[in-house]
Amino acid sequence: MEASTLSRIGLAGLAVMGQNLALNIAEKGFPISVYNRTTSKVDETLDRAHREGHLPLSGHYSPRDFVLSIQRPRSIVILVKAGAPVDQTIAALSEHMEAGDCIIDGGNEWYENTERRIVEASGKGILYLGMGVSGGEEGARHGPSLMPGGSYQAYQNIEDIVKKVAAQVDDGPCVTYIGEGGSGNFVKMVHNGIEYGDMQLISEAYDVLKNVGGLSNSELSDIFGEWNRGELESFLIEITADIFKVKDEHGDGELVDKILDKTGMKGTGKWTVQQAAELSVAAPTIAASLDCRYLSGLKEEREAAAGVLSEAGLKDEVGFARSGVDKKRLIDDVRQALYASKICSYAQGMNLLRAKSVEKGWNLNFGELARIWKGGCIIRAVFLDRIKKAYQRNPNLASLIVDPEFAREMVQRQAAWRRVVGLAISAGISTPGMCASLAYFDTYRRARLPANLVQAQRDLFGAHTYERIDRPGSFHTEWTKLARKSDAGFATLK
Repeated sequence: MEASTLSRIGLAGLAVMGQNLALNIAEKGFPISVYNRTTSKVDETLDRAHREGHLPLSGHYSPRDFVLSIQRPRSIVILVKAGAPVDQTIAALSEHMEAGDCIIDGGNEWYENTERRIVEASGKGILYLGMGVSGGEEGARHGPSLMPGGSYQAYQNIEDIVKKVAAQVDDGPCVTYIGEGGSGNFVKMVHNGIEYGDMQLISEAYDVLKNVGGLSNSELSDIFGEWNRGELESFLIEITADIFKVKDEHGDGELVDKILDKTGMKGTGKWTVQQAAELSVAAPTIAASLDCRYLSGLKEEREAAAGVLSEAGLKDEVGFARSGVDKKRLIDDVRQALYASKICSYAQGMNLLRAKSVEKGWNLNFGELARIWKGGCIIRAVFLDRIKKAYQRNPNLASLIVDPEFAREMVQRQAAWRRVVGLAISAGISTPGMCASLAYFDTYRRARLPANLVQAQRDLFGAHTYERIDRPGSFHTEWTKLARKSDAGFATLK
C-alpha cells in the first residue's frame, strides 16, 4: 500500500462499542482501518460506513493486513472483552507491529492488567494506553468521555483524533491525558462506582415519591423533567424522565412497572468498593448501591421474607405515612435530599481517586476529571462544573463537603434531607444510599466521635493501646483489674 492510502488509525473489536467508535473516528475525517476475528462484523461495519455517508473506513480480515494498512507510528485501538481476550488480541496484532507503534485498550479493564501490559509491550518497544470510554453506544458514536492513561508519547500520537472524537463541552473536548500506568482505567472504574451511587439514589427518590407520595408515572415523568431543568440537570435524570413515559406494548400501563426488580452488573462497582477498602477510604454511598444490587438479586428470598414477616405481624406502614403527606413539600424535599446525597457520593469517589493518586504518584487533576465528565459520559451533569470550580479554588481540597459553596448547599438542604430519610424509615421504605450519604456527612462533620470507646475496648481485650487528648504518647490500661477494684471500692462504700 502507498503511504497516501494508509489509514491514520486502526480499531480491532467490532461489537457495538467498537463499531460506533470506528464510525465516529471516520466521520471526524480520520481514515480508519478496522478488524474483527469474526469476519461478518467487518462486513457489517463496512456496510454501516457506506450507509452513514461513505465514511473513510476500510475493513481487513487478517491481523497482518490490518496492521500493515495503518501509517506509522501506528495507533491501534482494541475494544474487546476485558481479561484474556485482550491478551490474545495484543499477541495477534503485536506480531506485525514495530517499535514506536501503540496499542490503546478501550475496554473496562482492571488497572493492574494494564500496568502489566505496559511493561510487556515496552519489551517490544510498543507504547501502550489504557483508555476508559464512557457514554455507552450513543456516546461512542457521537462523542464519548475518554480517559486515556499510560504512555504520554502514545497519547500525543492520537491527541488530534481523540480531541475531535470526544464529546465537546463549553470548556473543551471531554478528554485529557489522565496520568501514567493504569490511571485511565482506574479513573473510569471510579466513574462507574459514582454512577452506581447516582442510579441508586435516583431509584430511592422514585421509591419515596411513588410509595409515600402516591405519584403516578406521568407525574414522576413531569417531576424528573422539571428537575432536569435545575441543579440536578444530568443525563441520568433526563433518561429517568423518559423511562416513565414509555407505555407497555404487551398490556396496560407503563413498561417500567413490568420490569423485574433484579439488577445486573459488570463488576466495576465491586472493584471500586474493594479499592476503597484497600485504601482505607470510606465510600458508604457507593458500597450501599452495590449491596442493593446484591439484595435485588435475591428476588425469591425477598418474596418469601415478605410473606413470613407479614405472618409474624409486620404491618405495612406505607399507607400510614402517605395519609398526611403534603405532596408538593415532599417533591421539593426529595429533590434536595437527592442533591445533598449526590454531593457525598461524588466526594467519596474523588477522595478514593486522591488516595490512589498519592499511592501511585499519578498526580491526578481532579478539576480536569470533573470537566471531562461534563459531557459524553453516563454521569454527565451540570453539577460537575461546580466540582471543577471547587478544585480550581483549592486543588488540595480535603473533601467536596468542605468547599465553601458545597458546604453552604449541604447546610441549606440538610433539614429536607433528614425529613425524607426520616419519613422513609417510618414508612419502612429502605433508602440505603441516602442514609449512607447522610451518615457520612454526619460523621465527617463531627469534631468528636464515639471512637474513644472503641479504642478503650480494643485496649482492654487486645492491649492495642490508645492515645489521649491531653498528653502525648501511647497508653495501655489494666481495664478489668481497675474495674474490679472500683467495684470492690464501691461495695465497701455501700
